[in-house]
Amino acid sequence: MTHSTIQRGLRAGLALLLCASMAVHAQTRAWLDREQITDSDTVTLNIESDAGGGAPDYGPLRTDFDLSSQTSSRQVQWTNGATTSRALYAVLLSPRRSGTLQIPALQVGSGRTQPLTLQVAASSAAAPAAASSNAAVFLETEVDDATPYVQQSVGVVVRLFYAAQLLSGELVLDTPAGASLQRVGDDRSQVREVNGRRYNVVERRFLLIPERSGPLVLPAAQFNGRSAGGFFNDMFGGDGRLRAASAQRTLQVQAQPASAPQPWLPLHGLRLRYTAAPTTGRAGEAATVVVEAVAEGATKAQFPELPVPDVGPGAQVFAEPPQFDETFNGNTPQLTLTRRFAIVPRQAGPLTVPGLRMAWWDVAAGQPRSATLPDLQLDIAAGVAGSAAPTLPVDTTSALPGEPAASSTDLQLAPAQGASRPWGWIGLSAGLAVLWLLTLVWGWRRRGRPVAVRGAEGGVPAAAAGSAYTRADLRRAMEAGGLDEIVAVLAGMGGVQTLEQVLERLDDAQQREALVQMQQVRWGGQGGDVGQARQDLRRAFHDGPHWRARAAAQNNALAPLYPSAHS
Repeated sequence: MTHSTIQRGLRAGLALLLCASMAVHAQTRAWLDREQITDSDTVTLNIESDAGGGAPDYGPLRTDFDLSSQTSSRQVQWTNGATTSRALYAVLLSPRRSGTLQIPALQVGSGRTQPLTLQVAASSAAAPAAASSNAAVFLETEVDDATPYVQQSVGVVVRLFYAAQLLSGELVLDTPAGASLQRVGDDRSQVREVNGRRYNVVERRFLLIPERSGPLVLPAAQFNGRSAGGFFNDMFGGDGRLRAASAQRTLQVQAQPASAPQPWLPLHGLRLRYTAAPTTGRAGEAATVVVEAVAEGATKAQFPELPVPDVGPGAQVFAEPPQFDETFNGNTPQLTLTRRFAIVPRQAGPLTVPGLRMAWWDVAAGQPRSATLPDLQLDIAAGVAGSAAPTLPVDTTSALPGEPAASSTDLQLAPAQGASRPWGWIGLSAGLAVLWLLTLVWGWRRRGRPVAVRGAEGGVPAAAAGSAYTRADLRRAMEAGGLDEIVAVLAGMGGVQTLEQVLERLDDAQQREALVQMQQVRWGGQGGDVGQARQDLRRAFHDGPHWRARAAAQNNALAPLYPSAHS
């Protein structure tokens, strides 16, 4: 064995001894700055390690803690010509629950810490921060009725007051047992001054509906957030964490009184009014009545449908689907409902439209009440007999290619649906019949053969002979007119009088279905999207109505004008 070989062996042995010595002296330890806290406090976990390999793996801590303010530093010392290096780590822990929490062993490079135990006590929810304490953040909860009835809508408003700039935050109000709770609308922001201190205020609104009588405990609202920090947080190690809780509320829910009117409608107030109330009308034409109801303390789901007026055999009533608007009046939910009724008189003379009546329960007074509207008295004039229905105003630039420009007469169509004696349409039909006969005789004299009425595709033309309506009229009615106007135009184009006759004349199943759907949505009281039904109707009639083909005219037994050479 040579001298160089012996030296290499000695150096390898010394290296092994040095590594072993370092492994023996390598230490990794962890400790807490305190061993007992409340669930609203924080604790610092410190870790020291002289084993290389990287930072601690904090993943196992996230089960029971929120982590923040992670820091690290490294110290290097020379001792007796040897170098020692230590790494220090710190992390701020916020407990997610109370009780005895275990801080598991953490891997730090090639080392591992020992497990620790932390005692977390539940903080008292009975003493939340309030405005009088001049706290950096506090909550308050308001209800619009502390003694509501079963199924009454209760407005709940939670207000968050904070004086620091927030980086993040979560505001929670749990649903109480025996009730339903839902958030309503968007948060509202404002600025208030409380005890000489300026606060930003966020209002969040909820709707609480008790489902049974007896005490109802509304839990305390909770806020967990973090501020942007500042000089004092940096100097004294604050983490900027903010927590607040409102006071717990107990409501006494009353049972439904035995004398309460049905359907059960508990409200703070109910107002009915006419927003459109005609005093005159014409037989066969629709008169529109619009009723508005404002209910204090109700939602769309709770409020019953406004009843349809019963006018007897003297008229027909068609009700449109109601329109709703849900808002808050202060801390109380408010519902505004609007519904339109089209009243079509059958004959001339006085017509009485009974006013609506709705029974409800006054939750403040604890007694039944009734909201009523006065009767409407309409003076109905006779329908115009023997005259054709006027045309709709039509923009001449919107006429289809090949169609004549319609007149710009700015008149309103007389509705055809619902009239028991449509004298205007009868006169129009008689005029069309006479015009058709004159056309027949004219054609017989000119050509000496029977006349066949057909369209470009074997059906009847897009508009009946003598009709004042064009496809531009139809398009205008479908864009902005009511169902009665659309039917009037189609009836005029098809040479018929009623919607049923229009449906019978149409040869296109899609067009018939679109008309029926529009009728059901508009007048049937079945709800639905009127805009979508109108869009489907325009799509079905985009190239005009498709009428059924008439049979070819038969031999009229008249002698031919020019006899054939064989006669």
